[in-house]
Amino acid sequence: MEREKLLEFRHVSKSFPGVKALEDINVDLYPGEVHILVGENGAGKSTLMKVLSGAYTATSGELIFEGKRIEKNSPHISEALGISMIYQELNLVPELSIASNIFLGHELKKGCFVDTRAQEKRAAELLNEIGIRVDPRTLVKNLGVGTQQMVEIAKALSKKAKVIVFDEPTSSLTDSEIQELFGIIRLLRERGVGMFYISHRLEELFKIGDRVTVLRDGRQILTDTIDHMTMESVIENIAGRKIENLFPHVRKEAGEPLLEIKSLSGDKFQDVSMTVRAGEIVGVSGLVGAGRTETARAAFGIDPYTSGEVYVCGKKLAKHNPERANKLGMCLLPEDRKLEGLALSLSIRENTVISSLRALNPTGIINDAKERREVQKSIDELEIATSTMDKLAKFLSGGTQQKVVIAKWLMSQSKVFIFDEPTRGIDVGAKSSIYQLMDDLVGRGAAILMISSDLTEIMGMSDRIYVMSGGTVVGELDQRQATQSDILQLAFSNV
Repeated sequence: MEREKLLEFRHVSKSFPGVKALEDINVDLYPGEVHILVGENGAGKSTLMKVLSGAYTATSGELIFEGKRIEKNSPHISEALGISMIYQELNLVPELSIASNIFLGHELKKGCFVDTRAQEKRAAELLNEIGIRVDPRTLVKNLGVGTQQMVEIAKALSKKAKVIVFDEPTSSLTDSEIQELFGIIRLLRERGVGMFYISHRLEELFKIGDRVTVLRDGRQILTDTIDHMTMESVIENIAGRKIENLFPHVRKEAGEPLLEIKSLSGDKFQDVSMTVRAGEIVGVSGLVGAGRTETARAAFGIDPYTSGEVYVCGKKLAKHNPERANKLGMCLLPEDRKLEGLALSLSIRENTVISSLRALNPTGIINDAKERREVQKSIDELEIATSTMDKLAKFLSGGTQQKVVIAKWLMSQSKVFIFDEPTRGIDVGAKSSIYQLMDDLVGRGAAILMISSDLTEIMGMSDRIYVMSGGTVVGELDQRQATQSDILQLAFSNV
């Protein structure tokens, strides 16, 4: 006998002025199922889930929950039915306790007053159910991101959630926190909770998914069981084209050293030495907290270091001087591109020229026509998807934002690139484009130091690999002989 469906989208479409965001979507969810939604940025994943949550009203189509049509949805109705959303940006109040956050909006009361003790007792039970040992009186601001996410799950359980939507839940989690989350998802599956799971990390499909739906340009490309899919078929359906090689990097003969980090030590790293030559992509792997980002920031001059030396193109770099590093031809593409790599309130044009104003305008007078010509060249060369260079950076997708950061440093004539988590939060089509850009850069003689927590990325794009653990380099591997197991053994060797 066929299982009864928990939830159905029937011929759902959603239009905004001038844009058809969803077109004839037919997706369903069974109790105890993890249904994964994938697609490039703008494919319609979040729009579909906002229709489910009641934040958006479908232009046409039906939403069926437990066999009954939801006549008029709203966030309040959706929540009352047992549908909970856990967004990438967690919806918690930092100054309140765990217990207060879990019952916010549906407080347990004794008479007219909130029953704080009852809330703390029930919060402890909910946390214990998902294997989290933490005092429910703890303020949320004192919790790590991973634990905060567990609080969101406990919050959903407190509302007797039957459907939970996870939107990019692992984007800010460590490997151990991701494994904890997967364990909880498996527990929820056993309890019959249906889950939609949105992620750009395609390897997660095969670890926790039951079925996968691919969306592209607001259309449903396919829905199938995970055992009928391969990584290659998922990627090709997302991108809408055959990607012969997701990692296009071809090993080239290395030239002279362009970046030399010699015995660098600071608060969170000790005696780190690395060399990157012209034409090389050198990966830096390790666990969160291994000191990778801290080393890169110190080498670029953002953060101070206590001892050691940094040479860029053969010239010694003075401590704590990123402007000098840039003049010598070095740049850093930070892990948090929104906070540190871009001025989100400025346009593509303004962000692109911001590091090259003096070179573009040697007289001190802004040459608008010249700036626009050079920016347009970058847009064309990097295939930056935009209708106008005056579009604000905050309205761009993650992949396009990353390309704008690259355009900024290319215009400044950089030769040494430090990429810190270059494709985090970027869809697979944009990843392929970023990888091709990196390969093009080293093909022109640039040197790239790439920090990444994605082992597949490290293996696919590196010529050599440095592994850090406990703030120091514990090994250097040639990519041709290295395995993921080799990297992991080194990464855990000094923890």
